[in-house]
Amino acid sequence: MVEVFKTNVTRKKQCKNVIKLLLAYNPLYKINVDLHDCDKVLRIEAVNVNSKDVIVLLAESGFDCEVLPD
Repeated sequence: MVEVFKTNVTRKKQCKNVIKLLLAYNPLYKINVDLHDCDKVLRIEAVNVNSKDVIVLLAESGFDCEVLPD
């Protein structure tokens, strides 16, 4: 399963922090953030991705995050 999110992550350091945070939550996630995309797309690949938890984790760290529709 791949879940795709729109974020407001804009810097490489922020990317590293978001990835660290998400891997602490689930070390089996394969994570990618595309800073060149206009939506600053966060992609998470895993057997099961809990979108609500991802949104809450990022919000608690000060980032906007929403699921992008298919």
